[in-house]
Amino acid sequence: MRRHVITGGAGFIAVTLARRLLAAGDTVVALDDLSRGRREAIAEFQSHPDFAFHVIDCSDSGAMIALFGQLGAITDVWHLAANSDIPAGIEDPTIDIERTFLTTVATLAAMKAHDVPSLHFASSSAIYGDLGDREIFEDIGPLHPISNYGAMKLASEVQIRAAVEAYLPRADIFRFPNVIGVPATHGVIMDFMIKLRGTPGSLDVLGNGTQQKAYLHVEDLVDGMLHIASLEGRYLVYNIGPSDDGVTVRWIAETVRDYVAPDAVIHYGEGARGWVGDVPRFRYSCARLQSTGWRPRLGSEEAVRRAVSEIAKQFAAETLVA
Repeated sequence: MRRHVITGGAGFIAVTLARRLLAAGDTVVALDDLSRGRREAIAEFQSHPDFAFHVIDCSDSGAMIALFGQLGAITDVWHLAANSDIPAGIEDPTIDIERTFLTTVATLAAMKAHDVPSLHFASSSAIYGDLGDREIFEDIGPLHPISNYGAMKLASEVQIRAAVEAYLPRADIFRFPNVIGVPATHGVIMDFMIKLRGTPGSLDVLGNGTQQKAYLHVEDLVDGMLHIASLEGRYLVYNIGPSDDGVTVRWIAETVRDYVAPDAVIHYGEGARGWVGDVPRFRYSCARLQSTGWRPRLGSEEAVRRAVSEIAKQFAAETLVA
């Protein structure tokens, strides 16, 4: 039996990952400060004998070192804690410094102090910056992220690479695009549904709708992460995503509108960027991961359609509870 620590453990990727690890018979300890994660997301695990949850500031090195010392022998850390609100990080850079980068520094400090052998890190396509129509593969460079979120994810990767050189036996770096699914806490689909809940007759979209990106369902993401973790190697870096070129924001807006408010009128803004730091278009190469025999089950269109249905049901359930 392996003992896994998941930082950002009340987020929607973490919930899906925890479900898979527990089903495999492993022990899971979830850590979260609940700034973005939600207790309700982990409610299904509360009575599970192999699951524990701790509210903790994952950027506090002292607190993390102390807690790791109480948990027994840890085999794996899945570092998912980060600020997921990119516009908020543009407005206040300290958010990404604290929640995205310093959580990495503190996690590594705790791992070093207690000889934890394996780190699995949720990085992002945002580290690459805006490369237009160039195909993005793992060894492309130079890297010029255009958001504080991307910059701090890249800084985290560099910190992890240095740790592997100095003391860490194993690290995996997962670079993935927009991830969608439930329990949703943020993202374009959720944003559109919130807007349509407030104004059922109209939907305002940031930008002109031509932004085009790849979308990956959270179930496929976790499949990919677990697959990479099973591979041999000391420092593995992989893009995880579909093999298609993605879908446009206009297509997503129309898909959400048609599902939840068919009579709503969509109003688009101007320009190709939805906000400062937004990468309007990218082509993501996952050839390295595909060469290991792994592919996602859903392409971008199928992932979005499934997520729209799932998030609509989540909204309906939350409305009933409220």
